[in-house]
Amino acid sequence: MNLVIVESPAKAKTIQKYLGKGFIVKSSYGHVRDLPKSKIGVDVEDNFAPSYIIPPKAKEHITELKKAAKKADIIYFATDEDREGEAIAWHLYEVLAPDPTKAKRITFAEITKSAITKAIENPRKLDINLVNAQQARRVLDRLVGYELSPLLWNKVRRGLSAGRVQSVAVRLIVEREQEIAAFKSDEYWSIDALLSKNESEFSASLKAKDGQAITKLGIKNKEETDAILKDLEGATYTAQSITKKERHRTPPAPFTTSTLQQAAFNQLGYSSKKTMMIAQGLYENGHISYMRTDSLNLATEATTKAREAITKLFGKEYALDTPRVYTKKSKGAQEAHEAIRPTDPAVTPDELSASLEISEGKLYRLIWQRMVACQMAPAKLNQTSIDIAANLPDRQAGQYTFRATGMSVIFDGFVRALGAKAAFEETLLPEIAEKDVLALNKINHEQHFTQPPARYSEATLVKALEEHGIGRPSTYAPTIDTVQKRGYVEKNEDKRLQPTEIGTLVNSVLTEHFPKIVDIEFTANMESSLDDVASGEKQWQPVIKDFYDPFHALIKVKDKELKKEDLTQEATDEKCPKCGNPVVIKLGRFGKFKACSNYPECKHTEPMGDEKKLEEEYSGKMCPDCSKPLIVKRGRFGAFLGCSGYPDCKHITPIVKDTGVACSACGKGKIIEKKSRYGKTFYACDQYPACKNAYWSKPTGEKCPTCDAMLVYGAKNTIRCSAKGCGFKKENEEE
Repeated sequence: MNLVIVESPAKAKTIQKYLGKGFIVKSSYGHVRDLPKSKIGVDVEDNFAPSYIIPPKAKEHITELKKAAKKADIIYFATDEDREGEAIAWHLYEVLAPDPTKAKRITFAEITKSAITKAIENPRKLDINLVNAQQARRVLDRLVGYELSPLLWNKVRRGLSAGRVQSVAVRLIVEREQEIAAFKSDEYWSIDALLSKNESEFSASLKAKDGQAITKLGIKNKEETDAILKDLEGATYTAQSITKKERHRTPPAPFTTSTLQQAAFNQLGYSSKKTMMIAQGLYENGHISYMRTDSLNLATEATTKAREAITKLFGKEYALDTPRVYTKKSKGAQEAHEAIRPTDPAVTPDELSASLEISEGKLYRLIWQRMVACQMAPAKLNQTSIDIAANLPDRQAGQYTFRATGMSVIFDGFVRALGAKAAFEETLLPEIAEKDVLALNKINHEQHFTQPPARYSEATLVKALEEHGIGRPSTYAPTIDTVQKRGYVEKNEDKRLQPTEIGTLVNSVLTEHFPKIVDIEFTANMESSLDDVASGEKQWQPVIKDFYDPFHALIKVKDKELKKEDLTQEATDEKCPKCGNPVVIKLGRFGKFKACSNYPECKHTEPMGDEKKLEEEYSGKMCPDCSKPLIVKRGRFGAFLGCSGYPDCKHITPIVKDTGVACSACGKGKIIEKKSRYGKTFYACDQYPACKNAYWSKPTGEKCPTCDAMLVYGAKNTIRCSAKGCGFKKENEEE
């Protein structure tokens, strides 16, 4: 009997089905050894030797694996093919201590019978370089966390943490927020002519005056606009030049981890964490290839199957004679791996949908469409550009040129696989010849203002991290999840990431006093060094030492130098009404507040911002239990009214933010604003738990004209349907 060990029970079940008799497949349930939680677990005096322990939750699984290993003729360590998987295999080897002649390492990019059989026939040795790269990352992150986090506890607030990649992610988000705050909007205007030929109407935009191009911001105010409109009074419009070109559009590359997360967020609304959880399940059940990769390679077998599927589904004219090859130029890309793809392109999303959960089916469709499309013929388009001269009665006014552009599809090519939503939007122009006189129906002019850079979404943050070389495929999702759980970053109603007060403060402290920790180039270079460890070009201990020695020395200096009040307090011109000492702004667990600088002798405090407004609003309300005044307090789920007689009287009353929308589910309650356990805003019926109707976006009170579900406010000034599967969306005309 041969033993095969993988990380997850779902993966074990799938592989057992392919191997059959003669093999038993067991799961390690993830890592079987780790650094201890109660201490640093790294001996900095002994060349950074890690002290691994078996966590309590892994002991039962280890006992079961040891029993199976004793009876096995050969033990195959079949964990994932990345650094994390290689490290798990090494830890299993160290714990089980098998006869070296019986231990074999196998890897595969997909869980199919042919891939598993090929891996069994071609085992290899453990790659200790990959193991050391993972060890180096784990040790490095432990040293940063265990030395920097306590300093933040002492100097800022307890419960904070810092890490190499997460701190850089927070810095990017904070700096984007600062850009938005500093942004100054510029006014500009656009002028369009609504023209027609033989009753066919089309639009042309003002592009030039006297042969000089008018840029997007070229018309700066209403005065300039009015002057141009005055010039154009009585003008006749003639087609000056016509340019027609046939253009080819090639398909996007197959998915890597980062581009899959971006597409799943933009097209399906999935968080990075949700995307990776769904992709993990699709991989373990044999539907897609390994989902943690930064390579664009596709196996020859996969492109051959894709060509056969394309020919069968769409026709021979859609297939390529030779496979299209993509390369990734970013440093650190592991070209030996494959892009994310369906294990068998012949299995269409429609065929597989019955056996998948809805969310799995949507993600599989996204992956299938992208991979199949990348091996299809390019789309062919006809593009027409018409320059139109405005012939002015007053020759002194100059010569104005408008431009109309049109596009039609000759051959849809790869777009056929991507579906209707990806289709090119055709803009058809009437048949026009040079010198044709065109009828003017109307001149439109509109005021615009430049917009600040958008806050990061999960998709754009992943893209930024990848472009800067921060993190690797396996770290994007946990990094974004961590910074939100730590309370450094939160999502607004548009699902955009913005820093909290504590996130901004921690970033300020790290940027000023520990610049290397949040330095983008330094962090990217560290990732590059870890890649060098993985390839065997560097030893891991010197990499750690080069970082740790100056870092540890700086921690000692800053621990003596920094004072909590200097970091967490802001001076004001106000005096304490109780003792006359200066009032300062402090940052507490639930935000900023004003307090006497003579604390603890004087414990006077005052609310700020929204909390102050609430206190004014609820001033004068009395406790129904003891008749003492109720005061506004703040807890982990937001503000509430508490009795001033606490702890003798523990009466509390929630402060409810009513949306003014009646609950459509029960017909009795109202939809109110609430906070989740992680501080995220959502909207739910006030009759909970009797009614569990809830929305992640604020409801409008209107019903969807398509399915009668509640409409909610969406991103980019839109209103959308709250029901899954209903794509109704419209512009929000209220703003």
